[in-house]
Amino acid sequence: MTSHANNTQKPGTTLHDEILEQSACLRALLEKRKEIEAIAAVIRKANPTYVFLAARGSSDNAGRYANYLWGAQNGMPIALATPSLFTAYKKAPKLSRAMVLAISQSGQSPDIVTVVNEGRRQGCLTLSITNTPNSPLAKASELVLDIQSGDEVAVAATKTYTSELMALAMLSAALADDESMWAGIKKIPEWLDETLASDRSIAQIAQRYCFMQQCVVLGRGFNYSTAFEWALKLKELAYIAAEPYSSADFQHGPIALVTSGFPVLAIASSGQVFDTMFELLERLCHAHRAELVIISDNPKALHLAKSAIPIPRAIPEWLSPIISIVPAQLFSYHLTRVKGYDTDAPRSISKITQTN
Repeated sequence: MTSHANNTQKPGTTLHDEILEQSACLRALLEKRKEIEAIAAVIRKANPTYVFLAARGSSDNAGRYANYLWGAQNGMPIALATPSLFTAYKKAPKLSRAMVLAISQSGQSPDIVTVVNEGRRQGCLTLSITNTPNSPLAKASELVLDIQSGDEVAVAATKTYTSELMALAMLSAALADDESMWAGIKKIPEWLDETLASDRSIAQIAQRYCFMQQCVVLGRGFNYSTAFEWALKLKELAYIAAEPYSSADFQHGPIALVTSGFPVLAIASSGQVFDTMFELLERLCHAHRAELVIISDNPKALHLAKSAIPIPRAIPEWLSPIISIVPAQLFSYHLTRVKGYDTDAPRSISKITQTN
């Protein structure tokens, strides 16, 4: 079974174009509710005990989002695969009663395909979420959800990442059969349009960090994934040694890195983990005199920041990663330009990475 999206927007020619295309991509994906509900029906019928998830790069960060989302909203535990067990070590674990879920923009990584092939061999239901429906990964999978975001020319993944998150959120709503979840999902393109309107102000903020060489990026809960994806964008585009942490883990040792002026980037969306995140940010601001860059919908958190990046208010916490990553993408893009680097073709990496 394959879900296809009719994406009519013109493919972008630059990374900036592709960032700005994201609301159009997600509007197109919203039209595929029936196809996604059909996939969810197959999953419910199979009644897997857990999900075994394989991904790399940005798609791996989408998997981190799924880990929180499907656990919290669907009561479905997710185990993150270690593909090297299937390839280098040739010691595949037993996958009894699992659904094997692979997420890959290109669908080209042999190690991810190997995990899916082994899942099918063991009799598991297999699902791939990909932007390339004719890829080896899609051909190996029983179910295919084609996010069809259009050609993504720039090396850094942006619109395919948010489309993967959107697909996971739509699957979660379909599995839960919850109209209130769908109501929130329908608002995402509108929230995204509002967020993208901050492009110029984020460009001005980025100039302040022209000489930044290292930083930490903090998130927690649903936005643990956002911290990893923001750090990845800073590494691959601006060549900054950006280390992502859960705000909880950060206090178990790594906080010793922070001295006066040390850059700490954080995502602090309203929700269940906001209070603990705010307490840490307050400590970093006042006791450590950190240089705080904060993405948040909460004025309390934004007030602590040296550089505040607001996002729309009233976004449910479980949907906030789809919105909060976009200003992080813009920050990374503009910072890369300020540093004089090529935003569309970073050094040493290519669009498709094949790992065994």
